[in-house]
Amino acid sequence: MKYYIIAGEASGDLHGANLMKALQEVDTNANFRFWGGDLMQNVGGTLVSHYKERAFMGFAEVITNLSKILKAISFCKSDIATYNPDVIIFIDNSGFNLRIAKWAKQNHYRTNYYISPQVWASRASRVNKIKRDIDNMYVILPFVKSFYDRYNYDVTFVGHPLIDAIADRNQVDEFVFRKEHNLNDKPIIAILPGSRKQEIKKMLTVMLSIINDYPDYQFVIAGAPSQDFEYYQQFIKNTEVHFIANKTYDLLSVSYAALVTSGTATLETALFKVPQVVCYKGSWLSYQIGKRIITLKYISLVNLIMDKPVVKELIQDEFTSKNLKKELNLILDPYERTKFFINYYDLEKKLGGKGASKKTAEHIYKALN
Repeated sequence: MKYYIIAGEASGDLHGANLMKALQEVDTNANFRFWGGDLMQNVGGTLVSHYKERAFMGFAEVITNLSKILKAISFCKSDIATYNPDVIIFIDNSGFNLRIAKWAKQNHYRTNYYISPQVWASRASRVNKIKRDIDNMYVILPFVKSFYDRYNYDVTFVGHPLIDAIADRNQVDEFVFRKEHNLNDKPIIAILPGSRKQEIKKMLTVMLSIINDYPDYQFVIAGAPSQDFEYYQQFIKNTEVHFIANKTYDLLSVSYAALVTSGTATLETALFKVPQVVCYKGSWLSYQIGKRIITLKYISLVNLIMDKPVVKELIQDEFTSKNLKKELNLILDPYERTKFFINYYDLEKKLGGKGASKKTAEHIYKALN
């Protein structure tokens, strides 16, 4: 079968790569053409466009890059028509993918969506468009299936692929890891400032501002695969902080606590059982627009899944050095840490266990035959 897959960021690249591997197991003749990243490219097939070329975050950033996005949409449609796939698989990335999905359905392509657009967070009216344009939807969060049930749209809950990604990784020898990256014996506090330049610019300076107040710990920045060290360097300057690129999972596996930019990383950190403070700050315009259309009680996946404030969220004006230090002190407290671990284990149970990629691949392939 011919599969055309569209993913738009680092997490989509990870989940896309694992889905491709699973599809190869059920379909020995699988042929892939995709928008994604290095991980998907390593599986095989043809990479059309790297997600680094389309890493725009926030309403204001999208508007200023609108011409680039429209050109990419137009090119994607023509590329699909030339390839003529048996199925198109969309992974998250709703702003781009839902536009392609509308065109694809009108042109009689089979459409599957893996990892639902966040219609449960804002603009729920998009559900009607999804029902119209998507043949099969595979969701990875239990509350998302419940959300779609209210709209009489039958979707399939497959569990969360991060459970597989984390469980299947190679185990880290902490002694070797510390030695390799010139880390001493002090407990590690991981800094995850996001993967996009706009995120890093907004988050990292405040995150770094408190480290001199914690001489008994060492801070380590988790460098994203989409960014070079030179970009981080302008914010690090002479700060006593370590930097490790492309090894976020290894870093989390040996970390004592973490400062995490809101996004998939909050869930990854929780699955590694690391107490965390969740941080988010966008541009003023993006935040003003967002708070008027987003109706959620929380922004972190951890709190959304648990439906209670398991992790502290410092959002926009609350994200200050003073508040960050206060919340970090709390998660370093032994009693508070115990509560984190109990909630994290409950969280993992809610996510449905292993096998998300395999289940999704089997459903997709079965529907084609």
